[in-house]
Amino acid sequence: MKKNARDAIVDAAVYLFNHKGFKGTSVRDISEKSGSNSANIAYYFGNKEGLLEYCFTAYYEGYLKEMEKAVAYLEDGAIICLKKTLERIIYYQFENSQLTRMIVREMSLDSQMVREIMSTYAMKEKYFFQNIFEYGFANGEFRQESSGYYLLQLKGLLTMPFLNTHYMTEVLYLLPQEKYFADKYLQELYSWVDGRMNSQQQGKPILTVSS
Repeated sequence: MKKNARDAIVDAAVYLFNHKGFKGTSVRDISEKSGSNSANIAYYFGNKEGLLEYCFTAYYEGYLKEMEKAVAYLEDGAIICLKKTLERIIYYQFENSQLTRMIVREMSLDSQMVREIMSTYAMKEKYFFQNIFEYGFANGEFRQESSGYYLLQLKGLLTMPFLNTHYMTEVLYLLPQEKYFADKYLQELYSWVDGRMNSQQQGKPILTVSS
């Protein structure tokens, strides 16, 4: 076995899950795509469901680590912290675009695994965002509105490019896998925060956060 055999299996699974769907992908498909055999898939992940669970866990562990890094900016203000959080999420998703696409799509389904993810990782994500919102409400940076609706709108903005990639490429002629798109889209998110959430933004220049 090659040293990176497990990564090759994961990469093959993500590709196939995106192109054929989880149910439409067999262990044999993954084995052929990865250049491995089904015994190795069983050794590392148990079965196809175990492989999907590994993908979920790996994605959200990395995702939440990026959020944790951004929360350190909260003392600089809620606006700065939120923008830094969006920056880290966007670039994490961009760097893992195929995995992000698969995760976003799978999260739209109703399954036991998705419910477990909701009760663990999604709740922790909500906790991080709510801390930023509450801090912004308390010091007057954010308009006093429902944190749930703020989060709903932000999640929509963050997932849209990966949930609707064919629409973006075929109708809008945008390429979400290109870094220039991530850079441009991040600036649009900053504009949304300033225009929608920032209680002090009235004709002032839009504040940006560098990488």
